[in-house]
Amino acid sequence: MEVKTISKEDLKQLYMKDFPLWVDINLQLLKEKAYELVDWDNLLEEIEDMGLRYLDACISFLAVILEHLYKLDNFKDIAGGETAGKSWIRSIRNSRIEIEALLDRYPSLRAKLPSEIDSAWIEARKRLKIWLLNNNYEPEDFEIPKNCPYTYYDAINRDVKKEG
Repeated sequence: MEVKTISKEDLKQLYMKDFPLWVDINLQLLKEKAYELVDWDNLLEEIEDMGLRYLDACISFLAVILEHLYKLDNFKDIAGGETAGKSWIRSIRNSRIEIEALLDRYPSLRAKLPSEIDSAWIEARKRLKIWLLNNNYEPEDFEIPKNCPYTYYDAINRDVKKEG
């Protein structure tokens, strides 16, 4: 497909039909400085998504931390007592290391991540419900709070060594 002969409308449709080709064509148009042909709407959306990728990764690790803190605080008895908590503690520690590595690599996320505690809790609640179902419990029998019971500081700094 000749890059300069593609219409803007065809390029926009290509975004949904063949994303890699859409990328190649837009890249070529940018290199050729044919800015008037670039699919700016979708390109700007993709750039915005790229910027969120690492924040999303941090939120996912934060959700794991919240999930496992909550399990340590509320479900050790039904999960097998002391031994159950050890894998959760490892997971918390590993997730904290992953977050710290991402924050070191992308320092601007340090200011953004604390305000995402509620987003992380939504994911953690979902994971807790799945875990309960997979262990033959009804999530409705447990009062998992809608609002996050932990602060960002708790998630990142609470000492879990003494709990395992």
